[in-house]
Amino acid sequence: MMNSIRKLASCVILDLDGTLVNTDGIVSEILKVYLVKYKKKWDGREAQKIIGKTPIEAAAAIVEDYGLPLSKEDLLSEISPMFSDQWCKLKALPGAYRLIKHLRGHGVQMALASNSPRDSIEQKISYHPTWKESFTAIVAGDEVKAGKPSPEIFLEAAKRLSIDPSKCLVIEDSLPGVAAAKAADMEVVVVPSLPKQSHLYTEADEVINSLLDLRPEKWGLPPFEDWINGTLPLEPWHIGGPVIKGYGRGSKVLGIPTANLSVEGYATVVSEHPAGVYFGWAKLSNRGFYKMVMSIGWNPYFDNTEKTIEPWLLHKFDEDFYGEELHLVIVGYIRPEANFPSLESLIAKINEDGKIAESALDLPLYAKYKDETYFKSIALAQQNNL
Repeated sequence: MMNSIRKLASCVILDLDGTLVNTDGIVSEILKVYLVKYKKKWDGREAQKIIGKTPIEAAAAIVEDYGLPLSKEDLLSEISPMFSDQWCKLKALPGAYRLIKHLRGHGVQMALASNSPRDSIEQKISYHPTWKESFTAIVAGDEVKAGKPSPEIFLEAAKRLSIDPSKCLVIEDSLPGVAAAKAADMEVVVVPSLPKQSHLYTEADEVINSLLDLRPEKWGLPPFEDWINGTLPLEPWHIGGPVIKGYGRGSKVLGIPTANLSVEGYATVVSEHPAGVYFGWAKLSNRGFYKMVMSIGWNPYFDNTEKTIEPWLLHKFDEDFYGEELHLVIVGYIRPEANFPSLESLIAKINEDGKIAESALDLPLYAKYKDETYFKSIALAQQNNL
């Protein structure tokens, strides 16, 4: 999928919805509530038809698919105020702040190019300190004749940056966005909004799992300097619950004793993190602290709409610990979820993940979180936010 010869970029043009902020989550929540009025049930799969579209195109798709007794214009004017009230809850996607801070710190020019109208963009980014002043230019859907997949929005962004379109790197999440970038003769890296859909993005120059996996140096831009011994430090987060009967898939298939943790109540927390391999500290209520590596993946049983976690405590236990409270503090990231050609290569990779976590957790940067008081305080803070 990678082009062997890449054009080097001198600026970055970013999409907003689904690339920097988790708009899709809020859109789904609002439509779920709104459609009840017409005795209709929002189907998450519909998201595919509206991601990356202009607001009026998205409204048209919903009116048509659900057979609603109103025009697309009426639907838009009814739901727009509902959206405006919710933009304050819009969360930055993992790696968004890191990317913007990195590019800005290295003097790389950035533009924001979105199909959303100008006032909606301004409102969304106002909740994210430093973002607005980081962009040299912002181009909105209502400032051009045609939104994406037309290249106009990206060409206008390049013009406002005074940079040749072929020297722009675009970061997108949607098919219309990728089509627009290629039509503008730009290189494009895509972070698909929808799980398990990367096969649809054949036009993109690279498909990555999340912004955490972007390697700017591939495009001639300054590399990130925050990776340490194969790990990326994260703002720590916590998850906890009883260990439930039955090992995770890992034990049966891979011979790696992963714990099955009931994550009831933490679904939202887990959903905010990209599928991949993480590590941190585990605390078993009656036994103390252990080093831990963990995978977050899409659960095929739930049609890839729900994520599961499998923690592997890096310790040989003589007996099971079903029913015990297991608390995890995740402190760093190792790699994205990947497909392996064979079971052997998967097992080898998981063991390599274990070794990386094992040695990284001895670094003071990560070792400091192995602390009773810290575990209690992060668990409490997170509960209050749920």
